Amino acid sequence: MKRILITVALLALAYPVMAKDSLGVFGQWGAFRDPAVPRCYAIAAAETGRDRRDFDPFASVGIWPERQVRGQVHFRLSRELSSSPRLRLAIGGQRFDLAGGGGDAWATGAGDDAAIRTAMRAASRMTISATDNRGNRFTDRYSLEGAATAIDAARVGCAARR
Repeated sequence: MKRILITVALLALAYPVMAKDSLGVFGQWGAFRDPAVPRCYAIAAAETGRDRRDFDPFASVGIWPERQVRGQVHFRLSRELSSSPRLRLAIGGQRFDLAGGGGDAWATGAGDDAAIRTAMRAASRMTISATDNRGNRFTDRYSLEGAATAIDAARVGCAARR
């Protein structure tokens, strides 16, 4: 548990600036509110592995009330992407194509954001596979333990700020 709290705290600092308010840690996921932006988000670190990493990977679901964005899925990948990365997200038995570049990936639209969040609530794990800038396939893996609760906490955290 201590490792999870440390990891979530470090991710909060890195995404993209320091979070102001912790809304809680739920399983492998944390929820935060940054009133300066304002925004709220649920976030989790990818599972550790021995493969090469260019970045510290994480998955997040963000809410920006002033922008009318509610539940945008974002992934910071472990490697720099190729120009044709073939990004694929797998959650349970469902597969989603993602858009992305550099070291980041997103759902292809609001409908896919919603479908991904729904799948995250029903599954225990998710993986993202892509092609890196050296032409190698790689996979980032996540536990979804606590994801639904963290997403809900982020929604409530921003709803209370309206």
